[in-house]
Amino acid sequence: MVQTPALIFPQTLNDFINWEPVDDFKYEWNDGELIRFSGMKKKQYYIYNILSKLFYAKGYYQTGAFMAEPDVMLSAIQMRRPDIAYFTDDQIRRGRQGEDIIPAFVVEIISETDQAYKLEDKITEYFKAGVEVVWTIYPQHEVIYVYTSRRHVTICLETDICSAAPVLPDFAISVERLFAPE
Repeated sequence: MVQTPALIFPQTLNDFINWEPVDDFKYEWNDGELIRFSGMKKKQYYIYNILSKLFYAKGYYQTGAFMAEPDVMLSAIQMRRPDIAYFTDDQIRRGRQGEDIIPAFVVEIISETDQAYKLEDKITEYFKAGVEVVWTIYPQHEVIYVYTSRRHVTICLETDICSAAPVLPDFAISVERLFAPE
């Protein structure tokens, strides 16, 4: 009988940053709390694919990158993994040199296991860190919440157009287009 190694969890942020999990989960770090989640699934990757194609069609690939589940140090005690984040080429260069960078636009694709109060914590953290636009996408209900601050949110349904302005002014899509069967 083959025994699997016992999971050894990191105790500090530095341990976490250098840690390589041996299970099939992804992790975030929030002020000493290790947060385990399963990462994006088929429904989320389908949405990521549509948004990625829009990103490329609008030519934004020439000035930055649209990344799935990147590590983002929001503060000295918080490392989060938004489902999708936009980074400029300059941010990517600075990140390569070791600087912690904050994306201006992030997307969270909500699954059945996400908890509302935890999502609200993340949105608060994103804006506190300097994120300018946050989309929360609810595939189950075909609705998108577009936040430009914690106080300013637009709820998009059906033919409503969701925009990532002012970060990506031409990055806009209707809810029905995002959820349309191919």
